[in-house]
Amino acid sequence: MASEKEPERSGHEVPGNARPGPGPAPPTAALASRFQQMFPVLSAAEIDRVRHFGDLRRFRPGEVLFQAGKPGPGMYVILSGRVAVTGRDPLGQALPVATFAELIGATLEDMAEVVPGEVMADIGQLSGNPSASVIDARAVGEVEAIVVPPEGLRALLIAEAELGERILRALILRRVAHIEMGFGGPVLIGSLQSPEVTRLSGFLERTGIPFRVLDPDQDADASLLLARFAPNPSELPIVVIPDGTVFKNPTKADLARALGLVAHTLRSEPYDVAIVGAGPAGLATAVYGASEGLSILLLEAITFGGQAGASARIENYLGFPTGVSGQTLMARAFTQAQKFGVEFSLSTEVKQLDCISESSGPDPVLILHLADGRQVRARAVVVATGARYRRPEIPNLAQFEGRGVSYWASPVEARLCRNENVALLGGGNSAGQAAVFLASHARQVRMLVRGPSLSRTMSHYLIDRIAASANIEVLCDTEVVDLLGTADQGLQGVRWRNRRTGAEEEHAMAHFFLFTGADPAASWLAGCGVPLDDKGFIRTGADVGSIDRDLLPLETGVEGIFAVGDVRSGSVKRVGAAIGEGAAVVAQLHTFLSRRDSTADSAGRAEAARSAARSA
Repeated sequence: MASEKEPERSGHEVPGNARPGPGPAPPTAALASRFQQMFPVLSAAEIDRVRHFGDLRRFRPGEVLFQAGKPGPGMYVILSGRVAVTGRDPLGQALPVATFAELIGATLEDMAEVVPGEVMADIGQLSGNPSASVIDARAVGEVEAIVVPPEGLRALLIAEAELGERILRALILRRVAHIEMGFGGPVLIGSLQSPEVTRLSGFLERTGIPFRVLDPDQDADASLLLARFAPNPSELPIVVIPDGTVFKNPTKADLARALGLVAHTLRSEPYDVAIVGAGPAGLATAVYGASEGLSILLLEAITFGGQAGASARIENYLGFPTGVSGQTLMARAFTQAQKFGVEFSLSTEVKQLDCISESSGPDPVLILHLADGRQVRARAVVVATGARYRRPEIPNLAQFEGRGVSYWASPVEARLCRNENVALLGGGNSAGQAAVFLASHARQVRMLVRGPSLSRTMSHYLIDRIAASANIEVLCDTEVVDLLGTADQGLQGVRWRNRRTGAEEEHAMAHFFLFTGADPAASWLAGCGVPLDDKGFIRTGADVGSIDRDLLPLETGVEGIFAVGDVRSGSVKRVGAAIGEGAAVVAQLHTFLSRRDSTADSAGRAEAARSAARSA
């Protein structure tokens, strides 16, 4: 056993690799240098503080602590004894400890035994939803440990700031390792060039789920698995999730439900606040609201991050002088919200908002009807649904969506267009960020811009960056007139026209990216009377116009409904502005709910007085 002076000798929750590929990837220098932070060993004083949040348990020799593919009970802090740990992927293939050590840049001595005080947990346990383990862990001899359930873990992170920071950093770094090395999540079996593989890979990557892709043309085991399941071409790819369940070409919603991203249970009593949309504005509302004691449910139709989550690099966000990827920023916010106890249900679409059924009484309730048939009740609703990418009028565009046409540029798409020619339509910041990101992978990036220049629509630093990139060509006054290809083979070419001269060009390419603005995602509010501007964005505060009461700045004309972020009329379409509105609306929610509570109390006292009078 290592002593407390040797906290570096831990490390058994095995990281893996989320990049598509046939096997584990080598460790990055960053991962290897953070090994000690990934697997902390707590001091005796820190262990004493943990005891308040969990229960002491003893395990017999051979007893299971974690079983791969099965939900774990929470976080373990080992007090005495040894635990044998083996990582196991959804296909049942075990990786020996020596391989684990190699993957994360450790030595066999580092991985030889569990050290008393070691923390064993996964960040997925923060959500409170079932989180499948990626390891088998069994007691070797007698083992004593503190078991901290998910709700206890969240309470510990908040109450014990320094200790909580250490534990949370370890859990985040382990998940990063899983993602970078492709271990611990679903295995996709199908061609790396398949549009369906790209669709599911993009969803998993944006959701922060580790995964691997096995191409049957390159991997013998994958080929044998395909022969075993004998799927029709329409059933590809095959997806095997951590508990061993096999799906044939699942939808994103099917996969989300199987991975526990969709909340299985929602409370029957009203939430203080239901937030619809998990972009920067929605996540900021959730973090600030939950940290101040409000009961929060956050519903998101796809995955967290919104359009910001698809940004390859944000360089003008305060506090990140070297820039930060949108996915990284939004993943941190998602984890932060879970830490404060926000309830999430991803891949959960809200179909309609009912403002009438329970509108009477001193404390009326709003009802959200979900696409899966369930209902959610809330005292207030914050609309943070942002905007959906606009589809330009291009013939046969729908035919190539997901088959060469993309509305975002993630690492999945970047890998597919490595050393190829690509085109990109758009002249805003999102287009500029995507062009710069793709230029580091593609042979050439052509930016097609309808306007006469970029100066009115793009930040100056991005214009300079594009001008300095030798393989980015900007074509202004240009519109796309046709997409070439077939349904089977996907996109094969793009034709565009100069709007001033009428001259047309046609170029062979298999990847075309669209960043042509966005329309507000507010149609689900129809029937509630929420005021909209002439473009469909939600009016708030003074912009609502004449009404019989004073409105808070982010309140719509319908009592209890607020709007923040890109969906709000007049909002500044920037990540920082959206986060600021998310923070500001929480103060206004407190004001609104306090008024409601005062009204309810007054009504209660009046009813009590009437009851007393009747009794007399």
